Amino acid sequence: MLRSELFSIEQLKRHAVTLAGQHRIDPRPGPDRLLPRLSDNARVLLAAYDVVTAAAMPGQRIVPAEAWLLDNFYLIEQQIGMARRHLPRGYSRQLPRLADGLSAGFPRIYDLALELISHMDGRVDSDNATQLIAAYQTVEPLKLGELWAFPIMLQLALLENLRRVGVRIAQRREERDAAITWADRMLATAESEPKQLIQLLAEFANADVPLTAPFVEEFYDRLQAQGPAMAFVQTWVEQKLLEQGVTATELSEAAGRTAAANQISIANSIGSLRFIGAMDWKQYVESLSVVEQILREDPMDSYASQDFATRDRYRHVIEDVARRSTCSEMAVAREAIVLAQAAAAQQGIHDRSAHVGYYLIDRGRQRLEHAVGCRLSLKSRIVRVSRHLRLPLYLGPILLLTALATASILSVVGGFGAGDWRVGLLLLPFVIAVSALAVSLVNLLVTLVLPPRALPRLDFSKGIPDSHRTMVIVPTLLARPQDVDDLLEAMEIRYLGNRDPNLFFALLTD
Repeated sequence: MLRSELFSIEQLKRHAVTLAGQHRIDPRPGPDRLLPRLSDNARVLLAAYDVVTAAAMPGQRIVPAEAWLLDNFYLIEQQIGMARRHLPRGYSRQLPRLADGLSAGFPRIYDLALELISHMDGRVDSDNATQLIAAYQTVEPLKLGELWAFPIMLQLALLENLRRVGVRIAQRREERDAAITWADRMLATAESEPKQLIQLLAEFANADVPLTAPFVEEFYDRLQAQGPAMAFVQTWVEQKLLEQGVTATELSEAAGRTAAANQISIANSIGSLRFIGAMDWKQYVESLSVVEQILREDPMDSYASQDFATRDRYRHVIEDVARRSTCSEMAVAREAIVLAQAAAAQQGIHDRSAHVGYYLIDRGRQRLEHAVGCRLSLKSRIVRVSRHLRLPLYLGPILLLTALATASILSVVGGFGAGDWRVGLLLLPFVIAVSALAVSLVNLLVTLVLPPRALPRLDFSKGIPDSHRTMVIVPTLLARPQDVDDLLEAMEIRYLGNRDPNLFFALLTD
């Protein structure tokens, strides 16, 4: 079972600091080991479920851990499916891998998830998940990709823990089933042919059945209800146990402790899977990201006021630039802040170059890339050059398609004279139609090839501040007196649907 010494939060933090000093990263790329392990875990869990289901069908008594597995297996299957969707092939290869230790070859962030699960007995909450990562980063900061991967790694680690608990449950179920089989045979023999009971006991002895705690507990439960008739069988079992240095009572107590531990582990793991689905991981990542804390030093003080999508876009640029250079993500973010601070000192904090985003998604990006020694790929260079030639690259294909179509129709009407007025009448509507078709084709091609570039946005979800007081103008034409009432009603609806002291509405009519 994925269980180590249970830690308090303080012990967990100290352990995280120790791990940060011990972890060694392998710079070489390696195979994806998470997806094959996930498939194997799914197979083992299904096999354990089948074993318990087969035992529950005849109405046999099942222990609490088995009941947890049966009642929540639908959730386990859902989590396995979600893990496969959220873990595309090759995804883990982008994450730093450990070079040695028990988790060698696996992502570092996966090992941290395993450590959290093992030392908290499968119980994950926002406190221990935050404290573990925060303590680890006091020694070794994690990459943004690792922080975003932490939820799926926790999911995989919990499935790993459930696999190990499931194996234990299935093994104990099989041992109980064996005890039921032998006990029922002995009871049936004692009732129908008592003289054959000695021979059956000899067969039992020759079978060399392991007298494990679950077997003995179930075996005794079946036989004790029959009174003295089975006393000599119980005596023989007790004698065999004494030869092993243990008593039936001790085995029963051990079985109870193990069953309770299994129940707690599977209950914690199931509860943690539900927690992972309900946790706000966006806020979690931003609160722990070292890059995020650096970017919030924006001299213009606009970064913290932007919406999540814009901040996430900035952070992705940091990842991309760091990946193409020899600098870390923290170093790239720090360099962007340094450039923005220098611009603020020279141009003032209200100049656009004083905003960190100017060096991430605007014209200042080349300066940042040059400062950190970023190496652009051929594709990136082509895309960058194409942005400077947008108008020629857009109009060129339209004119080319129109010219080719016009040339083809001219070849068809080539028998007419050059000055024939019928040629002009034919060509004019044809050129207009072909140019419209060419525009549509080029627009379609542009939308397929070039991704949209969203504008940076501020986050006004908690209200519009006084410095951004806004008036929404609705331009319209008044054709009849009734239009005035309709427009005023529509404006009232807009106002009631967007109540904010700094948001105003007006009509601009003619």
